[in-house]
Parts: sequence; C-alpha cells; structure tokens
Amino acid sequence: MPQPPQGLTPVPITWPRCGEDASREVRFGCPGIRVPGHTECLAHLRDPDRDAYLAGLSPGADIDHRGTPFTESLFDALLNALLDPSTGRPHLGVANFRLATFEGRVGFESAIFEDEASFESATFKDEAVFRTTTFKDVASFHLAIFEGGTMFESAIFEDGVRFDSSTFEDSARFQSATFKNGAGFQSATFKGGAEFRLATFERGAWFHKATFQGFAGFGTATFKGPAGFAAAIFKRHASFVSATFEKAGSIGPLVCAGRVVMSGATFGSPVTLSLTAQHLECRRTRWSSTAEVRLRYATVDFTHAVFEYPLTIAAEPDPFVLADGRQLAETSLAGALSPEVRLASLRGVDAAHLVLADIDLSRCLFLGTVNLDQLHLEGACTFDTVPPAAHWRRWPPVRFTERRTLAEEHHWRASQPGAVRGWNVAVLGAGRAGPLQLAPVYRALRKALEDGKHEPGAADFYYGEMEMRRHADDIPRGERSLLTAYWALSGYGMRASRALAWLGAAMLLTIVMLIAVGLPTETPKQTATGTVPADGGRVTFEIDKDDPKNPTGNRFTGERAEKALNITLNSVVFRSSGQDLTTSGTYIEMLSRLTEPVLLALAVLAVRNRVKR
Repeated sequence: MPQPPQGLTPVPITWPRCGEDASREVRFGCPGIRVPGHTECLAHLRDPDRDAYLAGLSPGADIDHRGTPFTESLFDALLNALLDPSTGRPHLGVANFRLATFEGRVGFESAIFEDEASFESATFKDEAVFRTTTFKDVASFHLAIFEGGTMFESAIFEDGVRFDSSTFEDSARFQSATFKNGAGFQSATFKGGAEFRLATFERGAWFHKATFQGFAGFGTATFKGPAGFAAAIFKRHASFVSATFEKAGSIGPLVCAGRVVMSGATFGSPVTLSLTAQHLECRRTRWSSTAEVRLRYATVDFTHAVFEYPLTIAAEPDPFVLADGRQLAETSLAGALSPEVRLASLRGVDAAHLVLADIDLSRCLFLGTVNLDQLHLEGACTFDTVPPAAHWRRWPPVRFTERRTLAEEHHWRASQPGAVRGWNVAVLGAGRAGPLQLAPVYRALRKALEDGKHEPGAADFYYGEMEMRRHADDIPRGERSLLTAYWALSGYGMRASRALAWLGAAMLLTIVMLIAVGLPTETPKQTATGTVPADGGRVTFEIDKDDPKNPTGNRFTGERAEKALNITLNSVVFRSSGQDLTTSGTYIEMLSRLTEPVLLALAVLAVRNRVKR
C-alpha cells in the first residue's frame, strides 16, 4: 500500500541565476536559471537569442526554467515550440518550473509530460489550465500558489502527484481527473471552491490538514485506495455524493463547519468515519462491510441507507485525538449548541445490523424502518417527551405523565383540533404519520428495548403503542371503549399512582355507602324456636335471625365507620368480612370485592413494570 507523501521543504535557489534587474530592493535580481550558453534566463534573453533557443526545441525535449518569470506571450511561444504536429498537443520531457512565475493565462491543455514535471513553489498569477493534460511521471506542485482559477479537468496523473502545502486562491477544478498512483494534498489551502466530482483515486488520496474555505465537492468520485482526511478542515460544505470508497479504511477525523453530504456513496470495505460537523447526510448510502461512524455535533440523516453488515453510529464525548496526540481543533463549530449527535431519520433502513450509541433520537423519524425490533441501543440514547405540567385552561383539563415519545407522535398530536401547547409540529417529513402507522413502530421499539433487558424503558413504548391503538381508526368501538377504560384506570397498567388513586376513591366510596345504607341499625339477634313433645323425647329447634334493619337516625358514628373500614379492607384482598349487612350493603360489598382487588392488582403491575429487570 502506498504511503502518504511527506512534507517537503521550500525550494532553495542552487542554480546559476540570471541576476537581471538587480537593485537595492532586489539584491540578487532575477532568480531565473540561465539558458545554456547564455548569462540570462529565457525571459531576459535578447530576441534573436530567444528565437534561436526556441527554434532548437522539439517535441519531447527536456526543459529547465527554474525561477523564470513568464509572461503570457513568452509562455505561449515556449509551448508552441514543443507542439507535436502529428497530435497537435504540446509534448514535454523533463519539465522543471520550480519557483517560476506565470503572468497571464497559462494553458497546458492536452499537454503530455513524458518525464518528471516540477512546479514546486511556482506562482500562477492568473488562470492555470491543465485540462486533459497527461503526466506520465511524477508531478509536483508542492508550495505552488494559484492566484487565479485552476483547472485540471480530465487530467491524468499516471504516477504520483503532490499538491502539498499549495494554495488555491480561487476555484480549483479536478473534475474527472484520474490519479493512478497516489495524490497528496496535505496542508493544501483551497480558498475558493474545490471540485473533485467524478475524479478517480486508484491508489491513495491524502488531504491531511487540508483547509477548504469554500465548497468542497467529491461527488461521484472513486477512492480505490486509502482516503486520508485527518485534521482536514471544511469551513463550508463538503460533498461526497455518489462517491465510491473501495478501500478507504478510515476517513477523518475532520472538521466541517457546514454540511457533509455522502448521499448515494458506496463503502466497499471496513471503514471508520470520524467527523465533527453540523450535518451529515447519508441518504441511500450502501455499506458492504462493517463500519463505524463516530461523530460530534452532527445531525445525521440515514434515510434509505443499506447496511449489509453491522454498522455503529456513536457520539464521541470528547474531541478527536490526532496521531500526534493533539486534539482536533473545533473552533469553526464554537457557535454550535452542544457536541451531542442527533439522528434525523432511519426511514427505509433495515435496522437488523444497526447499533446506536449515545444518540439523541428526539427528532428521529422511524416510520418505514425495517426490522426495527432488532435495533440495538447502547449508552444514553434519548427520546423526546410529552409536554410538561398540567393544562387547566381548557376543557377537559389535561395533565401528561412524563414518558418517551416518537417525533411522529409529536407531529400528529400537534395537528389535532384543540391540541395543547408543547407538542412539536416542526418535525420535517412526519406529516402523514397517524396512530394506525405509529402503533407498530412503538411495538417494535418496545421489543428492541425488552430484548436489550431495558424493561422500564420498554414500558414507555408499550404505553405509546396502546395510545396509538386507542386512537386508531381500525379499532372497533367496543375495544376502543375497553382501552379507554384501561387507560383511565391505570394508564395501561403503567401508572401506579393512577390505579392507587382510583383504589383510594373506590375504598372511600365503599366506606361512605356502607355507613349510609349498608350497615344495619344494630346487629340482628338469633332466636331458637321448637316444640317439646308431651311424652318427652327429642326436641327440634330452628335457629333463625331477624333481618337486618336499614339504619335510621345518626348513621355516621365512629363505631359504624370502623365496621365499614374493616369490611372495605377485607374486600380489597378479596375476603369476606363476615359482618351482617343490609341488602344494599351486601351488594355494595360484592361490588367492592370485584373492583378493588382489580385496582390493587393494576397498581402492583404498574410498579413491577417500572422496576423489573
């Protein structure tokens, strides 16, 4: 595997220099190398000598014009001398333009560099055009300065090329360029747009510590070898739309102050993405091997992404650490709210191989996710909650008990007539979700948490599932009434306080009714009746008791309250008190023995659902 190019030192002037135009300000004069047989560089040769030199050149000749200042006309004359009449293309052998300066437009369109080409520390004052140029040997633009637009569209670099520490003051275009043996852009600065759309990197591409101040486009680019962006800084947006990473290995850590777009990209080998960015868009990406996406600050969209192997999306708690031990600077994101990672959408994703760790899911769209019950949630994955507090200034009053909710439910609740304030209506893409669609989503997430042994968290999603069933249009009216009663009495077996409140109210009502009409005025006395035969013998007695009499007078006494409480407490545990009751009291006790144990069981069930593991 090729290694990333190492940084080079600035080019020293070691050649015999021209020295023309020396002055107090320019002590040594022109730095251009002398033309063989002369004491001047090509720029300062007298016209006859220059014409003779150019006439002696032929296509494929080696040229050495280090430090030479080129005007546009001088450059055109040099290139015309190297023009191959059979192809109509400039043809150069070894080309050495180190420290050269080019005034005006420089056009190497369709040129062929047969041997090494060096533009180290060269300065291009205007446009530099290398469109469809072919470099058959090593090409170096280390420390070069491109002050105008730079065009390398469809250029072919058959050997390595280095743009390390180069500066592009204006746009840099590398569309459809082919890099066959490694491309180094380490510490390069792109002040305008950088366009690498449709470019092909067949070995390695290194952008370590590169700075992109404008838009950076790598759309539909192909990375067949390592793709290095460690410590790269994107001050605006970076696009890798439909790019292909065949053997990337790792991308980053890098910083992007705007949006990183990888929609449609393909990853063909195990890869680790380490990004600090405001947004990461990975719609319709394809991951053909294991992958790990580690992020900070980002809002992530994985709509319709395809995971063929396990993929982990995790939030990085601390700034990324570079190979030299330094932390990656995040100054371009200093104004961001927090370094937490938010997932925007998993719609259309098969979640069977997906692991989420420490991700904010409060705005995530889950509707349409496949195998959601197999999703793995690790660490502190958070969901949105219901609106806080009670809402009394409406009828009927509403008070929400805190629970985890989906973003789609927020949008649906907010769209209902008479909705209370606090439901989030600004959830993009959630407009068509309703109870009928959301119930299966809650059910799948509940199972995912149960399989992860997080029963208390699963309880919230069970509550959400039951809420959606209660409001769904396809539920029969009788079943909906039953669900409504279940919700009102105990919050679907999830609200112990509600069930206990109903139990207390039922017990109080039972006590009051027993005191009022259930307990007789006094305890009925037993009587024995029988007939004694005249001649003696066996006597038969009938034991009977007077019917309890309905109470009259002062019924609410301490003694009667104590009896009523005893009867009610026995009813709660489904026992008979054995007290003598009026006919009304008998029915009151029967009803109490039926309802109060059920309410107690619902309260116990709710507590169990919140504490079991």
